[in-house]
Amino acid sequence: MSNYFKINPADNVQINLENGHKYADRYIKKGENVIKYGYPIGHALTNIQAGEHVHTHNLKTNLQDNLQYTYHPQKTELNIPASPLKLHGYRRFNGEMGIRNELWIVPTVGCVNGQAQAIASRIQSERNVSHLDDVRVFTHNYGCSQLGDDHLHTQKALAALVKHPNAGGVLVLGLGCENNQMSAFKEVLGTWDENRVRFLIAQEVEDEVETGFRLMEELVEYTRNDKREELPLSLLKVGLKCGGSDGFSGITANPLVGRFSDWLIAQGGTAILTEVPEMFGAETLLMDRATDKAVFDKTVRLINRFKEYFRKHDQPIYENPSPGNKAGGISTLEDKSLGCTQKGGSAEVVDVLDYAELVRRNGLNLLNAPGNDLVAASALAFSGCQLVLFTTGRGTPFGSFVPTLKISTNSRLYNFKRNWIDFNAGSLLEGKTPDELLNTFIHFLIEVADGKKLKHEDFGFKEIAIFKTGVTL
Repeated sequence: MSNYFKINPADNVQINLENGHKYADRYIKKGENVIKYGYPIGHALTNIQAGEHVHTHNLKTNLQDNLQYTYHPQKTELNIPASPLKLHGYRRFNGEMGIRNELWIVPTVGCVNGQAQAIASRIQSERNVSHLDDVRVFTHNYGCSQLGDDHLHTQKALAALVKHPNAGGVLVLGLGCENNQMSAFKEVLGTWDENRVRFLIAQEVEDEVETGFRLMEELVEYTRNDKREELPLSLLKVGLKCGGSDGFSGITANPLVGRFSDWLIAQGGTAILTEVPEMFGAETLLMDRATDKAVFDKTVRLINRFKEYFRKHDQPIYENPSPGNKAGGISTLEDKSLGCTQKGGSAEVVDVLDYAELVRRNGLNLLNAPGNDLVAASALAFSGCQLVLFTTGRGTPFGSFVPTLKISTNSRLYNFKRNWIDFNAGSLLEGKTPDELLNTFIHFLIEVADGKKLKHEDFGFKEIAIFKTGVTL
């Protein structure tokens, strides 16, 4: 059957290359596991005949609540040669690299979103900012009336935003009476580049727009001398994300991103994998790649605590995949997770990060964040990624506050949504070899890191979303 593809020799289903859905490779009896990627993705609800469609009507998840895990180290040598390629970015005061030079306003509380927009509009209309990649306000609804983890999440996320290396200058704008007081926020912020960060409390000045404009003028002038310089690949940190996945995600785009992740890590760089609920069912593959027992234990806690988060809110742990995923051929969470985690390649897992926690170790990191596209993409950038690689089979126009490179799993989407999609991994289904596509992708990504704008940047679609888990007063 030339129109069908078997991912792993152990599989008992094949993928239809026209629609991404699964069809039985042989007779599968009721209760027997359905195998895809070489692993169970659930069990058959009925007897399934050879050639029959296998989907949500006859397939059910095997997943359970918290499990007991045992560490079985399985490490793979990457054996990838060093590359002579270099990046051209902005070296920051702390040694980090920015791949954009933008001017940002970060409100400490949603109450001053309007004033922040007014300041940004005025600086863009009255001053020459052509040397900057963008002038942007990152609005949000938080910073007040939050308790516990939510309040801390907001502070940590905004602090990471202020210190992100893609910003050449930042104005932090507060109201004055919010929970997220400027003095407390500065404590969370820690050290910062005093040449590039300004602070303003609106209630303490007569005209916050005029005062903010004058502070932004100082930042505009300071950034005029910023120039790109040749920098090593080891300074690049990329986030790994998928959204609107389909039956081709685990065949084309996610394996491509996984191979790139391995390549970057072999150059001394960093990749971060998140979407914890979409690790369920494939978590042991990541756990066994932990660099040591301590990282294994942190990975176990990452998985089990996220399950506890679902139960705390009386929600089913396995209410996934989404309607769009199902329409694209994904049937169970194991099906989705085994495809999703391929973005992490085969490198060992060197660390596990809490939400909005900065990377400490180069290599493959896991990050505590949900699967929601904008929340997860923002979280990756809060942890230090200058760029997010976003694979999709259904398509989406959004962009996080860092360049968000959209990679289509199939050529139909790429050709249909040229105004959304930046790179097509669907050519793997049309004769292009994995090595050829990886080489093309590496050079394309370096162009992006060196300043080439992505589709969402051209259209000005940039947002942040902060992870909220609890009560609002």
